[in-house]
Amino acid sequence: MTFFLGLGIAGIVLLALSLIFGGVLEGMLDGVLDGLFDGLLSLPVIAGFISMLGFGGAIVLGTTGAGPFVATVAGVAAGVVAAWLTWKFSQALMRDQTSSTPRGGDLVGTSGMVVTPIPADGYGEVMLRLAGQPVKYAAKCPTPVVRGTEIWVEAELSTTSVAVRPVER
Repeated sequence: MTFFLGLGIAGIVLLALSLIFGGVLEGMLDGVLDGLFDGLLSLPVIAGFISMLGFGGAIVLGTTGAGPFVATVAGVAAGVVAAWLTWKFSQALMRDQTSSTPRGGDLVGTSGMVVTPIPADGYGEVMLRLAGQPVKYAAKCPTPVVRGTEIWVEAELSTTSVAVRPVER
């Protein structure tokens, strides 16, 4: 019984360590296995297997009159199920991708407000919204634009500057 409980506790400790050192084992075995198991040998999967082997074996040994062999077989079966469920759950989480990172080019066609006057063919500053966040950009316009004017972004000149034109209403 002590052996099985020790395995269960060791699996939980390994799971806690996998939260800190996630991907280390996969990284070490990546060149050796070349994606053969694709996450089957990740720390959470191994930790789930070891924990369920230990706790499943301890439960069978403690609740039935069966010997250590039967408890080990039951623990291995429970461990395989836990490892498979952990692997499937981690695959589902890895497929859950967020939207792409916003880029400066995403600003073309958006409106904003002039915060520093733009001289003719010179640079001023405009406040734009990129992914819902206010961002200040250097702005160039062929005509002078005063502070507070609503503008339209026509092009991205660089990662920190845009070409704009005043909005006419």
